[in-house]
Amino acid sequence: MTDALKRLSDEGVAIWLDDMSRRRITTGNLGELIDQSHVVGATTNPAIFQKAIVGDALYDPQVSDLAARGLTPDEAVRMITTADVRDAADIFRPVFDATNGRDGRVSIEVDPRLAHNTRATIAEAKQLAWLVDRPNTLIKIPATKAGLPAIADVTARGISVNVTLIFSLERYREVMDAYLTGLEKANASGLDLSKIHSVASFFVSRVDTEIDKRLEKIGTDEAKALKGKAAVANARLAYEAYEEVFGSDRWAALERAGANRQRPLWASTGVKDPNYPATLYVTELVAPNTVNTMPEATLEATAEQGEVTGNTIAGTYEQSRAELAAIAALGISYDDVVQLLEDEGVEKFETAWNDLLDSTKAELERLAPSEA
Repeated sequence: MTDALKRLSDEGVAIWLDDMSRRRITTGNLGELIDQSHVVGATTNPAIFQKAIVGDALYDPQVSDLAARGLTPDEAVRMITTADVRDAADIFRPVFDATNGRDGRVSIEVDPRLAHNTRATIAEAKQLAWLVDRPNTLIKIPATKAGLPAIADVTARGISVNVTLIFSLERYREVMDAYLTGLEKANASGLDLSKIHSVASFFVSRVDTEIDKRLEKIGTDEAKALKGKAAVANARLAYEAYEEVFGSDRWAALERAGANRQRPLWASTGVKDPNYPATLYVTELVAPNTVNTMPEATLEATAEQGEVTGNTIAGTYEQSRAELAAIAALGISYDDVVQLLEDEGVEKFETAWNDLLDSTKAELERLAPSEA
């Protein structure tokens, strides 16, 4: 059943799970995915934690203790989520050791309400790294304008970063520049660059969702023929940018000093349109030195029906540019789409975070010790 997943892994694609919960950790499910489905990492976000915590009695003992101590919902959320990430990181530790820190990683997000505050994002990243206290943690920082200097600063401190919410090719290049800047500062400070790792989470399905909606509104045969093309084309051109930056003289100097490449990570890989193959954003984005973080449904679909035929990015750049140009020729603004998606992405994570706080507040109240 996992032959396709093994082939994917053999092609240089690291398979990460886009989900986490205490139940996965304690039941052995996470370990099974590592052993049987070639899963070598995991990512979390506020929506994942909100879904995991609500209504699961496994969290009751900890929440009861937090309530007894009088913690606020903000404080409680950090205690709960960092506990899960710490335990998951311990489960992934053998993978981390076997790959010299390349994989076996678990990501945790800075408070998304800080997405436009550079100083607070840096402080939060430092705090999260300290709280989780595991070398195989990645701190997720959004690729907003305010996030870019935070990425450089946190990297310079030797903290490994998962840069999230990347939609545009221009912003992706800025993200890579921030990573290299951070590495150069870390090197100047005498830090061991081999201990610093990073991934850049380039979001995929949401690009099709927005552009397909606009193509459908145009309604011509030409427009409809371009549906389902933009997201893959955009991601493939991101890989081209990755090859350029990590083939540069600037990178070569850092690599000689022991630095690790910041791998492109394909995020939001579950298809939103049921008319598309469930494996679309997996099998069409196969290339060395990439990560694909999948919801479990996408992981299972890939195992059951994925056709992995080798590198599906090499040789596609001209076609990808032509497809994006054809979409632009219909009056759909790429810049408008990617900015909208970034704004919506931050907003969605903020909403999920607030929902998580509200749910945690309700649980704290439910489990608060009664008056003597």
